[in-house]
Amino acid sequence: MATGTRYSGKVVVVTGGARGIGAGIVRAFMDSGAQVVICDKDESGGRALERELPGAVFILCDVTQEDDVKPPLQQQPEETSTQEFRQLLELNLLGMYTLTKLALPHLRKSQGNIINISSLVGAIGQAQAVPYVASKGAVTAMTKALALDESPHGVRVNCISPGNIWTPLWEELAASTPDPRATILEGTLAQPLGRMGQPAEVGAAAVFLASEANFCTGIELFLTGGAELGFGRKARRGTPVDVPDIPS
Repeated sequence: MATGTRYSGKVVVVTGGARGIGAGIVRAFMDSGAQVVICDKDESGGRALERELPGAVFILCDVTQEDDVKPPLQQQPEETSTQEFRQLLELNLLGMYTLTKLALPHLRKSQGNIINISSLVGAIGQAQAVPYVASKGAVTAMTKALALDESPHGVRVNCISPGNIWTPLWEELAASTPDPRATILEGTLAQPLGRMGQPAEVGAAAVFLASEANFCTGIELFLTGGAELGFGRKARRGTPVDVPDIPS
């Protein structure tokens, strides 16, 4: 049940909202008085969240399939071919592009706003993760370009780039490593604040961008606990290292 009115009377569509960061965003907007539509292909998780949060609506939806995205938005697509976009861009960006394309006519009328979820690694890189890093970097780039295009229509476009957020996915990935405790500790120590973030904190940031940051568009909000700050050991094992000699 809503406990606040920061975003009352507004409709919020959260893709990937069945669990993890998405579920945290759903809860935050519900607490702020919004009507929330949860779009996800995880039906069991989405239905469970719908039961947990009276007033939330779950729609089974794969954002990579344009026909799945149409019902929540009830809007015909623009002329740009999603299939052409699919051939050029990674999966993460394609779904976001499709949903944005279908939502914009509504958002222009309502003076709404868009909050994309990117990632810290889209800005700083990550080893052994080229496709993921490329897709998230593209999300940030699209956010900035779209912010310019939509500003004449009064539509703000921003993105949140989380770092290490303790989610079921993080837990599953840690469990798949030889030493899960060491993996979790390493992830925790990556932040100067000495902890991982929580999905609710991503949700709070999203509500802030939607309801109060009215002079912000095209920004990338790092929600990282400071993980990108400072120097650190970057050369990977096996990298040839050339250490300067100290003059005698």
